Amino acid sequence: MTVVLSKGGNVVLPPRVGRVCVVLDSAAGPALDGSALLLTASGRVRSDADFVFYNQPRSVEGAVTLAARSGRQETVTVDLARLPPEISTVVVAVSTDGQPVGAVRGLHVRVHEAPGAGATSAPGSEIVRFEVTDAGAETAFVLGELYRRSGQWKFRGVGQGWTSGLAGLATDYGITVDEPPTSAKPSAPAPVPAPVPGPGPVSVPTPVPVSVPPRPTSDPPSPASTANPVSLAKAVRLEKQLAGASPAMVDLVKRAGVSLQKKGMSEHRARVALCLDISMSMSALYNKGKVQQLCERILALAVQFDDDGSCDVFTFGSNGHDEGPLDLRNYQGWVAGLRRHRKLEGATNYAKAMQVVRQHYFPDSRGRRRDRPRPDELPVYVMFVTDGQATDKQAARDQITWASYEPIFWQFMAIGKTSRNVSVGAEAMPKRGGLGGFFDRMLEGDFRFLEELDEMTGRFLDNANFFSVADPTAIGEDQLFDLLMYEYPGWLTQARARGLVTGA
Repeated sequence: MTVVLSKGGNVVLPPRVGRVCVVLDSAAGPALDGSALLLTASGRVRSDADFVFYNQPRSVEGAVTLAARSGRQETVTVDLARLPPEISTVVVAVSTDGQPVGAVRGLHVRVHEAPGAGATSAPGSEIVRFEVTDAGAETAFVLGELYRRSGQWKFRGVGQGWTSGLAGLATDYGITVDEPPTSAKPSAPAPVPAPVPGPGPVSVPTPVPVSVPPRPTSDPPSPASTANPVSLAKAVRLEKQLAGASPAMVDLVKRAGVSLQKKGMSEHRARVALCLDISMSMSALYNKGKVQQLCERILALAVQFDDDGSCDVFTFGSNGHDEGPLDLRNYQGWVAGLRRHRKLEGATNYAKAMQVVRQHYFPDSRGRRRDRPRPDELPVYVMFVTDGQATDKQAARDQITWASYEPIFWQFMAIGKTSRNVSVGAEAMPKRGGLGGFFDRMLEGDFRFLEELDEMTGRFLDNANFFSVADPTAIGEDQLFDLLMYEYPGWLTQARARGLVTGA
């Protein structure tokens, strides 16, 4: 039988329950991002690693995990037995991208018994439910908390929030955010459970508001701090940048963040460039909206990497062109605007594009020969998109060699139907016969030149990677972001070791 809680009410979880699924759900309105904070008895986290959210979906010891969103549901699974003994409370919260939580309809949280670790079955019976009816202008909101008292685990319905979003929430739970929030206190203080004498479920009286002091800088680092956590400063930055963005773009940025987190690069900073082929052979990809979709995916990576949240775009055909920034303010319809002022051109001159990119980021190069390292604090990640047919191969070889002395990484993506494409799903593209196979072999020849740029010797560092796809929109976002990060982390390690990258 489900226990329905009122605000501030609590209930003891059945003793048999060792793992629970806390489901955060709503019926309509702004999308919500679920999160969880692991707190000690002082009411604060040990470090940023105790904050579980979409960019860091697992706590250090694995006791608390955030599943991928399913519809409007976010699910936090808590293995109570695996929680470290110093953790006495797990706070479950939601946040929006700048929109008021009060605009969400049917907001509620429910607790289910979870299947055992590794099980694939659905959550068990519902134990507790708490419905939020009084949310207002808050943009971060604590729905409930699991807490340990007298050897028992309880769940409390909280229903309190912050108009300052994640920054306010983080500050009040002891996390230092680089940029101070506009309103550090929640609309009502998060309750700190008081000791409850005796066994059995009881009502906890309304607590006296507690002001949590900031974590002293002299504290020794906790074991959790070694887990390469995502800083709350970045989470707050993303929250502000994505305010007002479309749900589809918000989802893309989060997917890019998950891929970076898997590579241990959640806190990495870089400038991002997109080089687009505007040769005549790309016409169908532009007309069908496929280039626009690709631009949006690369912008999502740029928002994760670059504090400015923008991607510098360059185009190339017979010549190379600097098209200016693509960002969260102008990305919708950006390619249509490009086509209005930039005609497709008759050649595919890689070197002209590379020269423009190099001169943009390192003006002292003037896009010319370099044979000595040129360090910089921030690296440049270049996504280079073409359907092949290079018309200036030797000049392109020179540019890649000279650029190897600069902190620039070139990720080549070739577009065309050949047997060399990366697989989409379970199957790779089969080889074709007849006329189709003839054109496949022609493209493979062009693609082999891109492979040559990836593998050529004589460079200061291996500064390029290559893959090909039949259709840039057929490949899923997660697979694309993983491919984009396949060699870049290794190049970054070498670039730092050789003195090319001095920061980030």
